[in-house]
Amino acid sequence: MKKSVLIGLLIAILPFALFANGESESMEETKVVTMTGPFVDNDAIKFDAAVAAFEEETGIDIQYEGSKEFEASIAIRVEGGNPPDVVDFPQPGLLANFVAKGHVIDLSSVLDMNKVKSNYIQSWLDMATMESPDGPIMAGVWNRVNGKSLVWYNKAEFDAAGYEIPETWEELETLQKAILADGDSPWAMGIESGAATGWPMTDWVEEMMLRTTSLENYDQWVAGDLKFDSPEVREAIKAVTDIWFADGMVYGGRSAIATTSFGDAPKVMFENPPKAWLHKQGNFITTFFPENLVAGTDYDFFYLPSVKAQYGKPVLVAGDIYAMFNDRPEVREVMQFFASGESIKEWVKAGGAISPHKDSQLDWYTNDVDRKVAEVIQNATSVRFDGSDLMPGEVGAGSFWKEMTAYVSGTKSLDEALAAIDASWPR
Repeated sequence: MKKSVLIGLLIAILPFALFANGESESMEETKVVTMTGPFVDNDAIKFDAAVAAFEEETGIDIQYEGSKEFEASIAIRVEGGNPPDVVDFPQPGLLANFVAKGHVIDLSSVLDMNKVKSNYIQSWLDMATMESPDGPIMAGVWNRVNGKSLVWYNKAEFDAAGYEIPETWEELETLQKAILADGDSPWAMGIESGAATGWPMTDWVEEMMLRTTSLENYDQWVAGDLKFDSPEVREAIKAVTDIWFADGMVYGGRSAIATTSFGDAPKVMFENPPKAWLHKQGNFITTFFPENLVAGTDYDFFYLPSVKAQYGKPVLVAGDIYAMFNDRPEVREVMQFFASGESIKEWVKAGGAISPHKDSQLDWYTNDVDRKVAEVIQNATSVRFDGSDLMPGEVGAGSFWKEMTAYVSGTKSLDEALAAIDASWPR
């Protein structure tokens, strides 16, 4: 072949070769894993920061899209055959619905389960095991944990007022009376949360179930074997409403609870002077506090005391379970990462998250409050997962939220609300 012809051929094919090579490199570098969940605003920023190093190291782009209407939107996507690769479920009961329909990948068949099992205590593994059409599967891995049995307060003002931290229920009642006598409302409350309005009320009911009846009854209630319209559940709800519905006990009164955003509710504690003094919520609530507050100086928390001593010191916990809906190598790699403490390390350092992983370190916690939350969970005499999160989605993320909101707002009686929740339980 003549040199001129050869050169011509090379010139002709070189652009195609470069294009093909560039396309190959581009495809290699662009490994996208889509993910959705309820993280928005500050939580979404902290999530992105927590996975940034992994993305840089692996070349995998975790494209997270958060939504305040997550519970409704995820059902549309999954049932429509267009699920994201990974979904974060704050309600395991909602995930269980998709598992039961065969939509979720069994992680025990795609991950290194020796690593997974060695990095969680058994209770987290048990709660991640759910029933599919083909039998029980490992439906997800736990990533972020919240301790919920916490009462937050404005430490600087609290100390200046001479109030004392209650260690028993009787001492809490004494504190409430002292605050009322000083002309203020003890509690800041709000249960508005978009499509999820009502969930803070269900948390309170769960706290009181753990404090007024046995763990066995709590477990039966979560499983649907103990009706909402039962003496045990009614007693727990009464323990809540004895506080919420009493004159002066809640800032704004009963009528304001259902329309006050759960994230805005605690802010009144930090006004000058405070308009309320106490707020029960999980450790994530610090994300919604006014900026520039110093943990342990400007705010702190105490454990919500036991009501009946025979039930010890229970702690209500919650967490985010990440499930896999599409099986590709890069999705497996992301899920294996989520089963490690490294995946939550930066969020732990930033505050507002507790790691459930055994390979996480206490020195990751950069404030005393988060470290104290971790210690509360470790030192509990018993721990139970958020009940509404474990119930079937149509109850835990549906009628329980809705009917408790109706009861708190006064549009339904307790009898009507409990009957509606029991009727909604899937048969």
